[in-house]
This record gives sequence, C-alpha cells and structure tokens, in this order.
Amino acid sequence: MPLALLALAISAFAIGTTEFVPTGLLPEIAADFHVDIPAAGLLVSGYALGVFVGAPLLSAAAAPLRRKPVLLALLGLFVIGNIGSALAPDYALMMVSRVVASLCHGAFFGVGSVVAAGLVAPQRRAAAIAMMFTGITLANVVGVPLGTLLGQAFGWRSTFWVVAALGVLGAVGVLALVPDRPADPAASLRAELSAFRRPQVWLALGMTALGFGGVFASFTYVAPLMVDVAGFPASALTWLVLLFGAGLVVGNFVGARLADRALMPAIIGTTAALAVALTVFTVTVHSPIPAAITLFLVGAAAFATAPGLQTRVIDAAGTAGTMASAANIGAFNLGNAVGAALGGLVIGAGFGFPAANLVGAAMAAGGVAVAVVSVVLDRRRVPVTV
Repeated sequence: MPLALLALAISAFAIGTTEFVPTGLLPEIAADFHVDIPAAGLLVSGYALGVFVGAPLLSAAAAPLRRKPVLLALLGLFVIGNIGSALAPDYALMMVSRVVASLCHGAFFGVGSVVAAGLVAPQRRAAAIAMMFTGITLANVVGVPLGTLLGQAFGWRSTFWVVAALGVLGAVGVLALVPDRPADPAASLRAELSAFRRPQVWLALGMTALGFGGVFASFTYVAPLMVDVAGFPASALTWLVLLFGAGLVVGNFVGARLADRALMPAIIGTTAALAVALTVFTVTVHSPIPAAITLFLVGAAAFATAPGLQTRVIDAAGTAGTMASAANIGAFNLGNAVGAALGGLVIGAGFGFPAANLVGAAMAAGGVAVAVVSVVLDRRRVPVTV
C-alpha cells in the first residue's frame, strides 16, 4: 500500500477522535459552560448535522479543484475548528467551533476515498479505502478512550489541543506523501450533480444509511445493555468498548478483502451477517460472556460493510464520484442518527433495551433488501449472450 494512505489514515484518526470524544467528557464540558448534560450532548449532534450538511456542499465546491490542495484546505478547517473548541469561552462558540470542524469530515472522507482508490490498482480499491478507514476504527479503539483520559486528567480543553495537533500532523503527511495530480478536466458541479440522476447511486446511499445505521440502534445503548441487562459492572464498560472497537478493526480489513474479490456479494453477505449478529445479540445480551462475544461480532460485521459500501457508491457514480462519495459519508451519519432515534423510541415505549438490537437488525435487513434490488437492476442492464 502507498505511504500516502498512511497520511490519510492519520488524518482520519484525528477526525474520528474529535467526532465522539466529547461523549466521554460531557460532565466536564457541561460544568465549565454551566449547562446540563443533555445540552452538552448536543455538541455531538451538532457535529453530526454539520457532517450531513457540509459533506455534499464542500465536495461540490471542490469538484473542479486539484484534490491535494482540497485535502489540505479541509484539514486546515479541521484544525481551526478544534483550536476554536479548545479556546471557546462559552457554549455558543463551542457549538460553532464544533460545526466548523465537522464541515471537514464528510468532504475529507469523500475526497479522500476517491484519492485512495486512485492510488492503487482497480482490484485493490476497497483495501485502499479500508486503509484510510482504519483511522476511524482506531479512533474508536484508542483515540476516544485516550482523549477522555487526557481530558479528565488535564482538563477537557487539552484533548482538543491534542486533536488539533493530530490534524496538523495529518496535513504534513498529506503535503509530503499524497501525489499532486491534475484536476479532472471534466469535473464540474454539473457533472457531480449528474451522478445523482443514477438510481444505483441512490440505492448505494440507501444501503449505507440502512445497513450501517442499524449498528447505532444498538451501540448507542451499549452501557445499559451491558450493565443493566448483561450484568457487567460499570467499570467494565471501558474494555467492552475496546472489544467492540477491536471488532471494527478486524471487520474493516476482512470486509475490504471480500469487497475486492466480489463487491456486491460482499455487501449483501456482510450486511446480512450484521442483521444476524444483532438478532443473536437480543438473546445473548442476558448473559455476560455470550454478550461480550456477540458485541465483538457486531463490531466486526458492522465495519466489514464499510469498505464495500464506499466503493459501491464511487463505482455507481462513475467518473464524477467525489460528491457522491461525500454524500455517502453523510448517509453513514444519517443512518447512525436515525438508528439511535428508533432504538430510543422502542426502549421508551417499554419494550426494553434488548429491543434496540431488533431495530438494528431490521434496518440491516432493509439494507440487504436494497442491495438485492441493486443487483437485480444491474443484471437487467447486462445483455445475456447465448
């Protein structure tokens, strides 16, 4: 794999860390800004909304530009947003800084996925994208826990200073290692928008939102699932989240290998495996050891879908795939938000925490159905010769 992918992975690690690290620092942030915990939690929601809105807009603006300067500019925006978070004197400016940082997220992964895929041979594209996505998986395994510990020991602002420094490191890596290739002369806003006239692009986005979104219907409520239902002590949550993160790392690489061999069968198979794992989790969550094992398997199945889903939307968009690629990052975040909300609805309706797993399984099954429709449409377009 080219060293340029390492620079993209470091940048992805910084971006993935800043997205979720406030969840571990909510009490400190809330106390500092004199707001309650739910209000502090909106700093995560505001970031996600910024990703969803900013991904297509910034990627559209960047379409006719050389991709290396675009990546550097996006990382500059990320660093500014995190420095703003570290210096924010009040809650309002903290929210603004979070949104500024989030604007980088979707566009960076959208453009970065296209760059990563272009650095390798066609049969290695999913593996290249998975290499970049390794940064996100490691952010959940290492970045968020360490960022939480750092913030608790030296104040929550120290975490954002370190994340900003990681953004600078990623930018240096991109500057030194990513080749500066000419912009696509055919690239334009019109060409990028034309990709969304293709039904397969919308089907690919639907696979992502439904298939991956089911994960957060369950994982959002991992604390009560593992403590109140499975019977683990609260002190075990750290290693349980690390176990889930280890599953993400394993699944990312396994899913990439499968996707490079047979893309659509891999997407259908890994998304179906996620639906099965979440269904099984409904049963195993009542016993500690089976619950821990299934949590790992849910993580593995979840990120086994990611490289294939991102590759599929790039393929479906054709030559003008930057905006569609970024929109798919938005679809990941939209699916996460919808999954978490639906899981909360069934829990609030009195069906219990394990029911959130069934919601996730149903969403993943919906992703499989969309993928099957996509395959059928592909086969109808291919002439059959006798």
